[in-house]
Amino acid sequence: MITAQNITKAYNQLQVLKGTNLTINEGEVVAIVGASGAGKTTLLQILGTLDKPDSGNVVIDGIDVTKLSAKKMAEFRNSKIGFIFQFHQLLPEFTALENVCFPAWIGNKSKAEVETRAKELLSYLNLGDRLHHKPAQLSGGEQQRVAVARALMNKPAVVFADEPSGNLDSKNAEELHDLFFKLKQEFNQTFVIVTHNETLANRADRKLVMKDGVIEL
Repeated sequence: MITAQNITKAYNQLQVLKGTNLTINEGEVVAIVGASGAGKTTLLQILGTLDKPDSGNVVIDGIDVTKLSAKKMAEFRNSKIGFIFQFHQLLPEFTALENVCFPAWIGNKSKAEVETRAKELLSYLNLGDRLHHKPAQLSGGEQQRVAVARALMNKPAVVFADEPSGNLDSKNAEELHDLFFKLKQEFNQTFVIVTHNETLANRADRKLVMKDGVIEL
């Protein structure tokens, strides 16, 4: 599903990634761990096409994304990639349903088709009775499940998650982790997760350790 070769990235004089390589298979849950400053989030942003490497290439689902124009990259990101962030990044003025619909609206899909898919996802995530609640009316765990539904909206090839349970209590964190593995089992969903949560990392199919800008073998 993903191949990254010799990825380098520097910010000013700080070399963050120093020739990082990795391969991720379809349907894998891969955790990336390491100390703060090791380059985990930078790598995730490059893999997720939110940033470009200084050198090296990233192939996702057969497409070398490092060679795409900005417009093609945005289209690819919208159709092939889902994101889950630590602080969910929901739009506060939108309802749960509208937040989940948003990626498909950007893709100009039909309103009826989009709402049907969003409602199915929210019901699957036990949020069928919260469709018209805004984020401020939802608990932390509910907000993060809305973010998961949004990430899955366009049936992405891969979901990238950056500290997805870092802002949750232990019960909600465990429920979120269970959900990732349920999605892997039922839909063969690929996940790449940056986390400091050792419980989640140890449940993953593979745990990759980053240190000083490279993945340790």
